[in-house]
Amino acid sequence: MTTTARPSAAATTSAPNLRHDWSRAEIQGLLEMPLIDLLWRAQSVHRAANPGYRVQLASLLSVKTGGCEEDCAYCPQSMHNSSDVSGRPELEVEPVLARARAAKAAGAHRFCMGWAWRDIRDGAPFEAMLAMVRGVRELGLEACVTAGMLTDAQAERLAAAGLTAYNHNLDTSPEHYERIITTRSYQERLETLERVRQAGITLCCGGIIGLGETTSDRAGLLQVLASLDPHPESVPINALVAVEGTPLEHQPPVDPLELVRMVATARILMPFSRVRLSAGREQLSREAQILCLQAGADSIFYGDTLLTTGNPDVAADRALLAAAGVSVEMAV
Repeated sequence: MTTTARPSAAATTSAPNLRHDWSRAEIQGLLEMPLIDLLWRAQSVHRAANPGYRVQLASLLSVKTGGCEEDCAYCPQSMHNSSDVSGRPELEVEPVLARARAAKAAGAHRFCMGWAWRDIRDGAPFEAMLAMVRGVRELGLEACVTAGMLTDAQAERLAAAGLTAYNHNLDTSPEHYERIITTRSYQERLETLERVRQAGITLCCGGIIGLGETTSDRAGLLQVLASLDPHPESVPINALVAVEGTPLEHQPPVDPLELVRMVATARILMPFSRVRLSAGREQLSREAQILCLQAGADSIFYGDTLLTTGNPDVAADRALLAAAGVSVEMAV
């Protein structure tokens, strides 16, 4: 598969429709458009921003699993939920880098590492994290970390180690947030994003649908993301995977077309961000996933596991991308 350099947001800021002042009403109007019209508009934006239809493959590994102090209602890694999957030993540096090498060999362009923490711990665990980031970058892969809140000093050290991106999702709208999480405020999440930005690390920030939110809540989430200046370089769109033992275990599955609508609207609002088709993809048919690619998704998580939940296998994803006729960005 071929690859070409992706145009940067900085090089394209003069393009039309790059805005940071979308109102919630405007965004809800997009989410509620006739689907064919929404897809047409998103497709037009996507083709202008992503010529050649390239998709980034990202691999995700849980380095420290379970026992998290947060009470996120959707998460099987929360110590507040009976689903807590703690008990697995924290991975050491070399096994993580071995997984990164395998991910690169399988075609991944970005390697993401997760720690089930409320905030980053200084000392040996943080030093190991920095070593992992340096090792992943030396392999020619982008490196992304998700590990909760962090200090200015920690952000600066991650930047110095070469970290490409820091993932810190907002999850849902400010109004719906307290129904999902009570152990960390929305403002604390925004402050974490600002620390990451100030350190010169790119942002990976998105949310989850299927949490019992309204369309207005979905618009509210997207409004906060699209109001950030610059926009997050990466915007994961997740569908809830309802896990037994979590407070949201009985939530009904997300209608695949609702996920298509979120992807399309995110693409219209944030033309040059990567829109990542993330958790919940295993529940989608091949046709629904191709619709998401058409709507503007230009990255997927690649590999059979996303932290602790399932994901389509590599062979299935290769077949999907071949059927869609999209090119894949390759690591150097």
